[in-house]
Amino acid sequence: MQNTKVLISGASIAGPALALWLARYGCEVTVVERAPALREGGQAVDFKGATHRTVLERMGILAEVRRQQTGGRDQTIVNARGQRLAVIPGEFTGGEIEIRRGDLSRLLYERTAQDCEYVFGDSITSLTESADGVEVTFEQGPARGFDLVVGADGIHSTVRRLAFGPESDYVEHLGYYYALADLGLGSAQAVMYNEPGRMVALGGPKAPALFVFAAPALSYDRYDVAQQQKLVIDAYRGGDWRIPELLDRVPGSSGFYLDSISRVSVEHYARGRVVLLGDSAYGNTLGGFGTGLAVVGAYVLAGELLAAGGDHRVAFQRYEEAFRGYAKVSRQGSAGPFLAPRSRPGLWARNAMFRSGLLLRMLLRMTDRFATRIELADYSAAHPVR
Repeated sequence: MQNTKVLISGASIAGPALALWLARYGCEVTVVERAPALREGGQAVDFKGATHRTVLERMGILAEVRRQQTGGRDQTIVNARGQRLAVIPGEFTGGEIEIRRGDLSRLLYERTAQDCEYVFGDSITSLTESADGVEVTFEQGPARGFDLVVGADGIHSTVRRLAFGPESDYVEHLGYYYALADLGLGSAQAVMYNEPGRMVALGGPKAPALFVFAAPALSYDRYDVAQQQKLVIDAYRGGDWRIPELLDRVPGSSGFYLDSISRVSVEHYARGRVVLLGDSAYGNTLGGFGTGLAVVGAYVLAGELLAAGGDHRVAFQRYEEAFRGYAKVSRQGSAGPFLAPRSRPGLWARNAMFRSGLLLRMLLRMTDRFATRIELADYSAAHPVR
């Protein structure tokens, strides 16, 4: 592993988590990120169960993640008059440990910045593989050569598009969109309001304001925020409760982000010297397991590279064999119909589940099983780093 040059695309969670392990194992790691700097804020993410805790502990960040955790927060589902219909307990939405995505990203960056090279404000434009490595060109910087390239750049992965094929071959739209925004309302109370096919939550565990709405696949510029804000405004026109007030605040909101609720499916995680990690390989937007899958996946991928002595062909195959069964949790349905049922009977049934302690406990036990359904190898113990 010593002096193996690895390029990681993406500096959110999966990329820096992998960088931490690879630098520890002696690799020369470069992380390239399209954004000009670390993305602050964003929705809260969570960890649950012994598997997640073990990986965080082996990374050496469990105590700090606990220190920065937001803490569970109950969320009240209300009707148009603001009357309580049900309560979503914090343990359901926030898992065992909840932390802001931006805080976790910064923590991982701080733990890796001295040992890894970070290049912000740039993106990969081509990948040319040879017997000895991968020649990579960039939008801004000069071409460079690497031994391995990792796509940890999310559902809309540039690496996956360049190495595997167009996004339409691997990303399935699940019929919903979501938007995050800070509308400047504070967070005194966490509330959720629904109408058939659309939901808005304020002060909740995931973001100051979260919109989820049913829609077919939409065509829009992913970098045109004003256009995306208009899509949200159009989707919520005529809404009751506080929706007119909230829509007035959307154009001036900060931290706005819109994306589809989609699922990624790839037949294999690797192609030659290029491998996918996190949402680029097994993402399910708002599915509740993305961050855990990214962090555990980084641990397994780096560990298999260590165990294989840097032989990427062996390591990538073992990574897929060890991880694909665990990643199946990303195939378990979609958050869209749960957060924004399309019918009033569907809304009633969803709310009734939260009023039923028995059903809720069954659901919590099921998610706990999903989070721990993998046997973790102790790679550094079996293959000491020299």
